[in-house]
Amino acid sequence: MNKDVPVPPRTIEALAQAGYPSFALLAGMELDLFTPLKDGPLDASAVAKAAGTDPGKTVHLLHGLVAIGMMQFDGSRFSNSPEAQKYLVRGTTDYIGMRHHAYRRRWESMLRVGDTIRTGKPQRGMDYAAMSSEFRQSFYRGTFTECLVAGRELATRLDFSKNRRLVDVGGGSGGLSVAMAEAWPDLKITLVDLPSTAAVAERYIDEAGLKSRIRLAPADIVTGNLEGTYDVAIMRGLVPVLTPEQTQAALRNVYQGLEPGSRLYVVGWILDDTRSTPLSYATYNLLFVNDYENALIHTETEHRLWLGEAGFIDISRDRESRTYAADYMVARKA
Repeated sequence: MNKDVPVPPRTIEALAQAGYPSFALLAGMELDLFTPLKDGPLDASAVAKAAGTDPGKTVHLLHGLVAIGMMQFDGSRFSNSPEAQKYLVRGTTDYIGMRHHAYRRRWESMLRVGDTIRTGKPQRGMDYAAMSSEFRQSFYRGTFTECLVAGRELATRLDFSKNRRLVDVGGGSGGLSVAMAEAWPDLKITLVDLPSTAAVAERYIDEAGLKSRIRLAPADIVTGNLEGTYDVAIMRGLVPVLTPEQTQAALRNVYQGLEPGSRLYVVGWILDDTRSTPLSYATYNLLFVNDYENALIHTETEHRLWLGEAGFIDISRDRESRTYAADYMVARKA
């Protein structure tokens, strides 16, 4: 390389400034500044009064939200962008404003990655069984709609019309189960997760009016077999929070609970074998480095190896979707 050619720090500066728009969005979501604008434009004082915030400070955040495309300004009054109107107005069908719980938790965790790398010790020890009730509620309040949207995408792209008994393994808050029940009325669904987590799922399932369609089966899939047999299984977001040994045990237990010929969909966050792509997954992986002792986002080859060792055949990967980690590996019980 020619030493006389200047190399400006463009990438460094761009990455250093990339967080500011995200933090403006986070503040707007936490303060629920979009809901007061649901019926039309308001000036900054009216927004602040409705939101219970300081008028002098609020106006600067509103202009920041205009700058990132989440609001519009006509010279005197602010209004929601079409996207904010659809997704960030509390009480609407597509509302996802509660995700600020997840965003704050993830970003606060990412700020400690350097300490984790330096010491070799995760700075936030995530333990789903030992979570406090308050933290558990906040955790799943932030992730429920992500699971719901991922489930809805799967339900539209895949044909479950011939299936009768689906098991949602590690179903968390129940978002994926709710989506499947909405899309496939003849599908009987069982959600399997730890007892403390299943209690959270019960609330969301009840709110969706699907208590009669979705059965809860509290269990630890790592240490025990599934209760009953199923003709399709989905495991979303579980592999990255388990150790490789736990993943292998879980896959063996799921295999035993499936009828011959049945499919398992392992959904979400699959790295290419280079470990550097997709970009969002390669960098999001650092969250798992900081949150868990020995859990990560894994590669396609690792998924293939573990599925094959558990007895699955016809293993393939879907690359089409990146919506809320709705990409997947699919395999069939021999």
